[in-house]
Order: sequence, then structure tokens, then C-alpha cells
Amino acid sequence: MLLGKVVGNVWATKKDESLEGLRFLLINPFRLDRARSTEVVVAADPIGAGVGETVIVAFGRAARHAIGRGQDVGYQVAVVGIVDQLSIEGGEPLEL
Repeated sequence: MLLGKVVGNVWATKKDESLEGLRFLLINPFRLDRARSTEVVVAADPIGAGVGETVIVAFGRAARHAIGRGQDVGYQVAVVGIVDQLSIEGGEPLEL
């Protein structure tokens, strides 16, 4: 799993049939040093997160379960939670 900020949406009109009806988001992972990561992850979003929100992203079996299609989906990354608050040991809650 990772934590990240939703930085955009992804649209694909042509895709594998198992991905029909799924919404995809572009996620920028967090770094513990609070520096902005230059990497992004594309994740299916079954819960309705929006741009600017901090989310929890799962991979593999957990992601397929969250998408709700078990082994029948051709994708293994999904948003599984929207974060309300976040703090790191010894510090104040981080601004999301």
C-alpha cells in the first residue's frame, strides 16, 4: 500500500473488457521527507475520490478485491481509502 495525492483523472476509451466501467485516477505518492515525488501511479477508483484528496492505494489481490471483480479484472492497483488525517511519529498531524 501507499499514500498519495490525487493529481488527475485518466480516461481510456479503448481498454480491456474487464476494465469497462472503472474510473481511473493519477496518484502522486507521498514521501516521508515531505518532498514532492516525481512519480505517479494510475489506480482504479471504486470509492469516488477526487483531485486534491489524499488516498490509500492497494496493489495486487487487495486491489482486485476492492474493485469487486476478484480474479476477473486485468488491473491490480486501486484506491481503497480517502484519508482524513495523517501524522508521522513524533510530529503534529500533516496538512493534507
